[in-house]
Amino acid sequence: MRSSAKFSAAAVAAALALTTLTACGGDSSASGGENGNVKIMVGGLDKVIYMPAMLTQRLGYFKAEGLKVQLLTEPAGVQATTSLVAGDVQGVVGFYDHTLDLQVKGKQVESVVQLAQAPGEVEVVSNKAAGEVASPKDFKGKKLGVTGLGSSTDFLTKYLAVDSGVKTSEFTPVAVGAGQTFISALKQGSIQGGMTTDPTVAQIVDQKIGKVLIDMRTPEGSKQALGGLYPSSSLYMNADWVNGHKDTVQKLANAFVKTLKWMSTHSAEDIAAKMPSDYAQGGAKLYVEAIKSTLPMFTKDGVMPADGPATVERVLKAFNPNLKNATVDLKKTYTTEFVKKAG
Repeated sequence: MRSSAKFSAAAVAAALALTTLTACGGDSSASGGENGNVKIMVGGLDKVIYMPAMLTQRLGYFKAEGLKVQLLTEPAGVQATTSLVAGDVQGVVGFYDHTLDLQVKGKQVESVVQLAQAPGEVEVVSNKAAGEVASPKDFKGKKLGVTGLGSSTDFLTKYLAVDSGVKTSEFTPVAVGAGQTFISALKQGSIQGGMTTDPTVAQIVDQKIGKVLIDMRTPEGSKQALGGLYPSSSLYMNADWVNGHKDTVQKLANAFVKTLKWMSTHSAEDIAAKMPSDYAQGGAKLYVEAIKSTLPMFTKDGVMPADGPATVERVLKAFNPNLKNATVDLKKTYTTEFVKKAG
């Protein structure tokens, strides 16, 4: 329980930091870009949903473009976004939905490479609670794990609840991160279920401590749960910085699109072999299975799915009071300028 409280406090602090930075204006013109130096914060480098970031580095595609990319990591996407707003990094590999959330807070951030067309997220339920949680209709009164408060897992959990008639005030989201911290919370019973990604999902099922309730790792799963494709993992950056460093952004797009094409023509085993060995926390075989389960979520060209932004807006407006009555200019939340040239 203490561990859960600690993670909750950390996530609240991160969310408050984002709010403060947004209110103050932050530094939307983060330095960097000179001589190809770029810092990118990833919302969990070892998560399969963000795999293209490290894979691009390991394949040598950043270097081939003359870039010196430093990949940094935070356990939750909301914390990565805080780093971008603060001006500590030039880009984030995280969920596209943050660009809409930031726009209504006065920050113009755009996806420049859309890595995925489905969330890659899975709602799991512990074996202990499986008898009482058969669908989101049963979220009422439950404690559900998310990576961080204000994160995309938090957003999607709230949507699934509201869409099933459960108010966001009727259940408790608990910030437990991912990986071992999520698994420990599930084992200890401090959460009855929660939303996470591979390789955590694969480990939970393998250890027989929980089962899959809702699977959004494929386009089909996204359509079934959310009513359409839900563009998620992306490289997003401050629009001002993009406009001032177009040559660097084009090189980044070139590198990422090469990786997406490489992924679409190689097996999960090939991909796993290129990744750092310590990412396979549950073992090499399980890591390959995790990659295989998640591969369908990725795009092959980095282009935003045509109807994707509208689905994200609809999902966020279903529960987010900041967005509910706000006007969002979706055309300003992404650009295909760079990926189309890369393609």
